[in-house]
Amino acid sequence: MAPLRLSSSVLGTFRPASPRTAAVWRQRGLYHSYENSQPPPFAPAESAILSAAIAHVPSHGFTIDALKLGAHDAGYLDVSTNLLPRGAFDLVNYHLVRQRLALRDSVQFPAEGKHEKKMGVGSKVRALTLARLRANEPVIHRWQEALAIMAQPTFIPTSLGELARLADEIWFLAGDKSVDGSWYTKRATLSAVYSAAEVFMTQDTSSDFIETEQFLDSRLEDIAKVGGLLGAMGQWVEYTGHSAVNVLRSKGARI
Repeated sequence: MAPLRLSSSVLGTFRPASPRTAAVWRQRGLYHSYENSQPPPFAPAESAILSAAIAHVPSHGFTIDALKLGAHDAGYLDVSTNLLPRGAFDLVNYHLVRQRLALRDSVQFPAEGKHEKKMGVGSKVRALTLARLRANEPVIHRWQEALAIMAQPTFIPTSLGELARLADEIWFLAGDKSVDGSWYTKRATLSAVYSAAEVFMTQDTSSDFIETEQFLDSRLEDIAKVGGLLGAMGQWVEYTGHSAVNVLRSKGARI
């Protein structure tokens, strides 16, 4: 089955977020200013070790062993991994941050001319979300390990914060200019959709992850069709989560 193509209005019809949801996103203080230089997210030594360690993840997983090998490759002693007190989570977080920041340059949209069809915000959100999912391909066979690490209570706040930044980055790069309550709901809902698709992808054995692409399209379409009927944001997130679990169970996942 060919993947669904979204209309430009998809993802633009959410209900305003509840005051509680809005408060959470305000606390994150998300903003973008590519016109001004931003400090690097990692110190030079950390970046050197982590960037080298990522190359060992396919064979060694998100582990201390991968960090030690990365330190050695970068010219540091094994003890240098003490610079990364969160251990394997620092490696997971590095992958998350690096791939989020890479979206700006890795996904380019065609220039809009007078005689060219304008690419809507919804279509751009789809393209960016799919690109971010595909960035997991080299480590997808290790991604369940990463999810388990992120699910540890100590790391949940940081993991959710990075997920929020990813959703915000995608909407920003897609050109979303909303300033009302939907600003928060769009980002919270996209976070739920992305998370469900990411989990689905760990079980996807289809060629070129075509089933993950179809799953993503289906969830994005559901936002427009079902989001308004369910109403509350909490109900929609619960619906999305149950849908992802049911699909994974149908594919043999023991969850």
